[in-house]
Amino acid sequence: MLAIYLALKEVWHSKGRFLLICLIVALITTLVLFIAALAEGLGNGNREYIQKLNGELIVYQENVDLSIPSSRIGRATTNALRRVGGVADVGQVFFSDATIVFADGQDDLDISLLGVEPGRPGEPPALQGHGLGRSRGNDVVIDGNVATRRNVGVGDTIILKVTQGTDEEFYALAVVGITDGRQYSIRPGIFVPYLTWDKVRPQGDEPTSQGDLVSNIAVVKLVDGNDVVAMAQRLEEQVNKIEAVDRVAAYEATPGYSAQQSTLDTQRYFTFFIGILVIGGFFQIQTLQKVAQIGMLKAIGASNLTIALAAITQIIAINALGVLLGAVGSLLLGLSFPPGIPIVFTGNAVLTAVGALMLIGPLGGLVSVWALLKVEPLTALGLAQ
Repeated sequence: MLAIYLALKEVWHSKGRFLLICLIVALITTLVLFIAALAEGLGNGNREYIQKLNGELIVYQENVDLSIPSSRIGRATTNALRRVGGVADVGQVFFSDATIVFADGQDDLDISLLGVEPGRPGEPPALQGHGLGRSRGNDVVIDGNVATRRNVGVGDTIILKVTQGTDEEFYALAVVGITDGRQYSIRPGIFVPYLTWDKVRPQGDEPTSQGDLVSNIAVVKLVDGNDVVAMAQRLEEQVNKIEAVDRVAAYEATPGYSAQQSTLDTQRYFTFFIGILVIGGFFQIQTLQKVAQIGMLKAIGASNLTIALAAITQIIAINALGVLLGAVGSLLLGLSFPPGIPIVFTGNAVLTAVGALMLIGPLGGLVSVWALLKVEPLTALGLAQ
């Protein structure tokens, strides 16, 4: 109890000084949380669709380094995949980009245009409305991000703008369903039947193909979802010129994904390091300023344990208050951002960051605690001969 009393008494006596370090810790917390939220938001923008695919394996053309734009999977390959034992179903997925234009004056929205086979792996579930029921037609299931950012609902019509040849073409698509977040390449996704995709996709001057449609990837749903590694090997052995990987390997191979996440993680670790230095430096200065007081306490009988506990209590309390202020402020500030900004606070990321920040105070203050324990009462009071 004496240690806690001493720690809190000093904090109350020097409120301004300790409030300053609280605010510094709060700013460091805000920076760490926003870097974590940015990493999550940008990561989601690249991996969201692939991460949520309703299939365990993604099949690419071999020797394309898991590059979706470079991969080509034809109907013959898809049929061969379906014949492999242990495969429940296979769906082709086609990728391109487009823009949604709005007649009510809203800004254009760049999107990822994905062609899927209705009812097969690759088509996302419709949380509102219904899914794509046929391979032809102008129906579309939209990403929940499109609905949120542009207030689009089931039953509405969206206008798709694409470049075909040297001309801009416009296509009206009827929204029949809304799924959850399904971004790809940091763009919201919209999903159309694969034959419709072939008609409305951006293309050059050559006529639209009328024969075998070639997709970028195939999504494989397995009978036993736990047999991923063995099934990937079996598919590669029984079907020529393919490479099969799980969803994690697929989205980690997205261009720029790993480099982006590594950069943001490095920034976060440097922020932790700066936090340790700042908090450690503050409490070290505090220690140097109260050497005489510590000497007096030791002279009247205070033990090293009491002095150490008082210092650690003070460090933990100030650090905890700063982290709390920073966390609450960050979450409130995050609520003010528009949906288009890729800032996503998740429970795991926030708890991990807060837990790490709670440790940096004690770590930064270890030097000052050690310095307090080395204080000699007579020397501190100037009585040593």
